[in-house]
Amino acid sequence: MSFQYINKLITPEKVDQFLQLVDLAAGAGKVTSNVFDISDKLNNSQPMNLCVQAVQRDPVSARLVEERFVGEPYDLAALLKLPKESLGGTYARVLNALGYDPQFYRTPATFNSDAEYISYRVYKTHDIHHILTGFSLDNLGELGVISVTAAQIRFPAFCFLDLLTLMGKFFMSDRLHNDDLSVEEEAKTLRYSLELIAQGLQMGQAAKPLFPIKWEEGMERSLKEWREELKIEPALEGPYSWYKNPRLLAALA
Repeated sequence: MSFQYINKLITPEKVDQFLQLVDLAAGAGKVTSNVFDISDKLNNSQPMNLCVQAVQRDPVSARLVEERFVGEPYDLAALLKLPKESLGGTYARVLNALGYDPQFYRTPATFNSDAEYISYRVYKTHDIHHILTGFSLDNLGELGVISVTAAQIRFPAFCFLDLLTLMGKFFMSDRLHNDDLSVEEEAKTLRYSLELIAQGLQMGQAAKPLFPIKWEEGMERSLKEWREELKIEPALEGPYSWYKNPRLLAALA
């Protein structure tokens, strides 16, 4: 019977590894570093090997990995002096309005593997991807932007979070999608998560590779030009779009 092969796939060791990742993911909403810990645990995994292969299939991305490009830290004070329609100007005004730390990511002293470098670069550019894609920088839009990265380079931590979110909504949501739900209640439904993940995957597949871009050297370029060049159709409507946040619109006015 074919079910006998499940014993080879689902071993006690693999179940234990999975539960450790679930435990970290469960605390990620309160402790941001948990997300980085998930990546650290996956850096030597087969999913991460496949991610490295996906990155290296693009010659420009492969060169960036080989170069180990780090770039300057994001300086909000300097970026706020750029025009508000520029990528850097928009990024700085949005993060400043939200009170977000642009250096939230970990910066290792050295990169011991391609996987470690890729993980670092994914997190350093994550909020830039929020600005590019239009997905909000809170839990209403997070699934969308991580799905863009999942679609392009199958980054395992983000793939895992997508799947775990769907599992959680499947088991825990007691409401179906209805038009009378508040935005907060709608975001707790399985349908909302499915649609947001699907939109992010489609956006990532349609866009040019985002991983190899040295954003630190192109902050003065207009956000519109970047989107046109990279073939990004941003999320401009819906509760998962940062364009629907009055505070951010006021900051960009």
